[in-house]
Amino acid sequence: MADVDLLIRGGQPADIAVEAGRIAAIGVELELSASSIFDAHGLEVLAGAVDAHVHFNDPGRADWEGWASGTAAAAAGGTTCVIDMPLNASPPTVDAAGFRRKLAAASGVARTDFALWGGLVPGKLGDLAALAELGVVGFKAFMAPSGVDDFAAVDDLTLLEGMAEAARLGLPVAVHAESAAITEALAARAKGHGWRDYAASRPLVAELEAISRALLFAQETGCALHVVHVSSGSGVRLVSGARARGVDVSCETCPHYLLLDEQDLERLGAVAKCAPPLRSRSDRDDLRSELVAGAVDLLASDHSPSPPELKVGADAFAVWGGISGCQTLLPLALSEGLPLHLLSAAPARRFRLTDKGRLEVGADADLVIVERGGRSELRAEQLLYRHRRSPFVGRQLRGRVVETFLRGWPASAGAPRGALVRPAPLREPAPAAQTGGSKRRDAPGG
Repeated sequence: MADVDLLIRGGQPADIAVEAGRIAAIGVELELSASSIFDAHGLEVLAGAVDAHVHFNDPGRADWEGWASGTAAAAAGGTTCVIDMPLNASPPTVDAAGFRRKLAAASGVARTDFALWGGLVPGKLGDLAALAELGVVGFKAFMAPSGVDDFAAVDDLTLLEGMAEAARLGLPVAVHAESAAITEALAARAKGHGWRDYAASRPLVAELEAISRALLFAQETGCALHVVHVSSGSGVRLVSGARARGVDVSCETCPHYLLLDEQDLERLGAVAKCAPPLRSRSDRDDLRSELVAGAVDLLASDHSPSPPELKVGADAFAVWGGISGCQTLLPLALSEGLPLHLLSAAPARRFRLTDKGRLEVGADADLVIVERGGRSELRAEQLLYRHRRSPFVGRQLRGRVVETFLRGWPASAGAPRGALVRPAPLREPAPAAQTGGSKRRDAPGG
């Protein structure tokens, strides 16, 4: 009888043995027999990526992506766990019924493990506790219109009271931080409909104002805050400054904000449209400096696809915004020398997915085998998205993903094995927080 189920032999940093879906041993030249042996000589073994920000849009808008194609693409790029946003699924994940619909859509077809964000929207604060009980990692709120009618932006009172309830439940709130007042007024005032006009209608100050407001609410309520897709170094510094004051806050950025700028938006058009928009080259470089300095907490793709017909037209305001990126998250990080813990250990720790993102004995055997050398051009036909579009098509990449294992099984072969992952317990729910006066206290996260 074999000692273990799988032995990955000869890779760097060491041999890895897998038994019952978990890492059983790590060492040099392990003297074990195995049911299956993977020869990794000349290759490197990494912990699988945890992409904390994807929109697979299923159920309801599976023609935009879907769990089968979305997780196949993620696995091909070295991601072994995704955290799906409550929108643009229809119904969105804003109550127990929406959660169960999404879980049913993912079950049996997902090729990665998955966790779910719940939604924080007006009129649904009473549903947050049920979502927490079902196992969401936290609650996502939009501080500006989301673009879909079934997921409304929060007003300030909803956000404040929602944060208080999230703090009681021991879960973070994630915010899309843009000022609706600023962006809507500037869009109405725009004299043209080109890409520069669109970018000008969503200026950096609109993002900074919203981040500042969310930080104030987090400090007031004691809620753990996560600011998604920060697009500039200025935004990161607001977050790190608040953290220094004792606020439990983290932020993410995305490869497109680190590698592209507003000139690329003008050159590429709809495939590079997102919100917040791509910034100036100086803002991009400033963001990269903050990341290198260690001030960015994690990297995520914000994979947000749509059908091709929504990505055409002369009106930059009317074209759907969203960049497809879950398959290229790890490959771009490898190619650009970005810190890899920001897309494995860091998101797993922040959202309490304790078995994920670690190359350690006892952790889930979510492993990615990569080859560091060589260059290749990213081609559209390599993408496994439902709609094979990416602003990174044609880009030269260094290194490649050779194989991805989900709990010791090849993620791209055989029956899909993806399963729901829930955050580890933190504490019993605290008494309901008041929203008057400072109520800051220790809150979840790391």
